[in-house]
Amino acid sequence: MKCYVTALCDCSRLMVAAVYDPESRFCRWFVEPEVYIFGRRRVMATLLSYLLTGTDAEQAGAKRAWYCAHVPLHVDRSPAYAPGGRRDPALDEARHLVNKWQEYAAVPDRSGA
Repeated sequence: MKCYVTALCDCSRLMVAAVYDPESRFCRWFVEPEVYIFGRRRVMATLLSYLLTGTDAEQAGAKRAWYCAHVPLHVDRSPAYAPGGRRDPALDEARHLVNKWQEYAAVPDRSGA
């Protein structure tokens, strides 16, 4: 299985499963652990890469997974999000990726035209 991701993120099996699983009800099971482990920015960068360079099926999967990448992060699932927790806020900063996603997601061809 070829992985169309940038150097920003290693292609983990969970992210591949999130993109390739056609059942959107289970997508969050794959995406949420990735967000906790790698951070929202890295997950969204991977999904954006699928959107820009993937096959039609991968693009559809990335669009399903994008919704799940916005899960709220809870203290009870990771002590890093507790008031005294240690987690670099840059791991979850993804505004520039959201803007880029919005720019390309609605465009039918991949050239951005």
